[in-house]
Amino acid sequence: MLGGRLQPLRLLGVDPSAPRWPMLVLNAGDLVIRPPQMDDFAAWAQLRADSRDFLERWEPVWPLDDLTRNAFRRRIRRYGAEIDNDEAYPFFIFQGPERRLVGGLTLGNIRRGAAQSGTIGYWMGVAHAGKGIMSRAVVAVSRLAFGPLRLERIEAACLPENAVSIHLLEKAGFQREGVARNFLAIAGNRRDHILFAMLATDR
Repeated sequence: MLGGRLQPLRLLGVDPSAPRWPMLVLNAGDLVIRPPQMDDFAAWAQLRADSRDFLERWEPVWPLDDLTRNAFRRRIRRYGAEIDNDEAYPFFIFQGPERRLVGGLTLGNIRRGAAQSGTIGYWMGVAHAGKGIMSRAVVAVSRLAFGPLRLERIEAACLPENAVSIHLLEKAGFQREGVARNFLAIAGNRRDHILFAMLATDR
């Protein structure tokens, strides 16, 4: 059930080769956006390693074992639990007929009750940045959030100097709401972030 607990198909006796959460497999042109799975490890580790210098300035400090298979296995387990518990919806983005992994995004920090909101974050491999891929992915996940997931508000935050991310969010329909001081630890330092949000009624 979306907007509550998703029922994993593998627990319902359905073909185990089928996507575990079929409602979370999104298509946007030549993009396929779906939850990560263990078979993605090699492509993910290579893309993150190749993009490390590009990504680290925008992200929290990476754990020492971040790119290992064991760490990725723990990540996949956590992702599955978050989806099943309606806490977060992580996605990998694949492009083209060869389904090349290009980046990822997460609709996380899901809050139900009076809030009905979540927070979106994303990353893109350096070789694929600046091509409009993430803009399309954010729009696709936003439609899921405001549709089947029944959220009323999606929030996002980025560093003030991240002009590319600011443009992406504004293009996708997010509106700037203010600045949060010392909002997150990025590259080992607490940093101010610009706050953005999009409402279901903004679409």
